Amino acid sequence: MKVDPSVKDAVLAAVPSLRAFAISLCGNVDRADDLVQETLLRALANIESFRPGTNMSAWLFTILRNLFRSEYRKRRREVEDGDGSYADTLKSQPEQNSRVEFEEFRAALAKLPPDQREALILVGASGFSYEEAAEICGCAVGTIKSRVNRARGRLADLLSIESADDFGPDRATRAVLLDSK
Repeated sequence: MKVDPSVKDAVLAAVPSLRAFAISLCGNVDRADDLVQETLLRALANIESFRPGTNMSAWLFTILRNLFRSEYRKRRREVEDGDGSYADTLKSQPEQNSRVEFEEFRAALAKLPPDQREALILVGASGFSYEEAAEICGCAVGTIKSRVNRARGRLADLLSIESADDFGPDRATRAVLLDSK
C-alpha cells in the first residue's frame, strides 16, 4: 500500500505525543509502546477512512484511546493466574459418571417395594415431614419412619454404599483430584 508522504510525516510527527498519552493511560512503558504500535498499525490499515484536511493527531489519539478502552474492558474480565493456582480450583467432574450413577439410582429405586419407595420419595425427595407423609399415605408416623429407614438401607445395599465417602466422585476420581492439588 502506498501512503502519501505528507500523511506519513503527520503520523510520524504524532508518535511522541501518542507515546506520552499511552504511558499516561496505562502507566507501563512496555504496554504503552505496544498500544502505540497497535494504533499505528490500525491507522495505516484504515488510512482510507482518514479525511485529508482534518486533524491527524486527533484521529490517531481517538484510535489509541479506543484501543486502550477495549483492552481495559477485556483485562477487567480476565483473572491473573500466573502460577495456575486459580485454574486448579476450576475442576469439574466428568458428566458421564453422573448420568450412569443416576441411571443406577433409578434402577435401584424401582427395585424397592412400592410402599418404601413412596415413603422415601415423599420424605427424601419431596421434602415432606414424616407427619405430612404419614397423613398423605394414611398410616402412622412410625410406619413412615420405618419405611424410609428400610428404603434407605435397601438402596445403600443395591448401590453398594458403605459410608458417606461413597457419595460424589468414585475412589479413583477422588485420588486423581487429590494428587493434582
